[in-house]
Amino acid sequence: MSALILDIETVGEDWSAIDEQTKKVLAERITRLDPKLSDEDCAEQAEENLGFSPYTGQIVTVGVLDCDTQKGAVYYQAPGAKSVVKDVDGIKFAVTSEREMLEKFWELSSRYTEFVTFSGRVFDIPYFMIRSAILGVKPAKDLMRGRYLYQQSPGAIHIDLHDQMSFYGAITKLGGLHLACRAFGIETPKDGEIDGAKVGEYFKAGKYDQIAQYNARDLDSTRQLYLKWKQYLAF
Repeated sequence: MSALILDIETVGEDWSAIDEQTKKVLAERITRLDPKLSDEDCAEQAEENLGFSPYTGQIVTVGVLDCDTQKGAVYYQAPGAKSVVKDVDGIKFAVTSEREMLEKFWELSSRYTEFVTFSGRVFDIPYFMIRSAILGVKPAKDLMRGRYLYQQSPGAIHIDLHDQMSFYGAITKLGGLHLACRAFGIETPKDGEIDGAKVGEYFKAGKYDQIAQYNARDLDSTRQLYLKWKQYLAF
């Protein structure tokens, strides 16, 4: 059975809409990490980090790609836009709410036994599962069960390529998806105008289509890297 490639993009809440006590808690976390920072700098960093936590952020795109057929979908938020569905080179782009994209993924998950991410164990999957719970959507599979592949459920194997290629952290300075793609001669999605750090900025500017397209490029690069791992490093 084919593997399903998964990638998400996230953004943080509007800082101005957050209550003062929560702002204080978030800023204090930054202060503990670097006591030398000013209160203003701590608040600024706390705002920049909102999208990294499922408690203070949301998923704005969910991309899925069948490794064998190379067909997939990118579900994405576009506030104020009409519901649009279009097909580009086998990838369906569809405007949905966050809850709808989560529901669509979990429904799709029943057709697959292997799920592939890059750094998904420390970000995409836990973020995905917690946002699902917050929005009242029951995850259909436990993709966080057991870090090592042999510990995981047969119908829910999560292959985190960063985990696999670092040999579960044995290589501590391996780098991210961009460096991995560069080393293997794969076109990297990080060479364009947008990258993960700019998703929040693009979302505020209403550049929803560009975020969705970036998500699709991430899927393709992750798929190609997965094929390299499967051919040469999987046992």
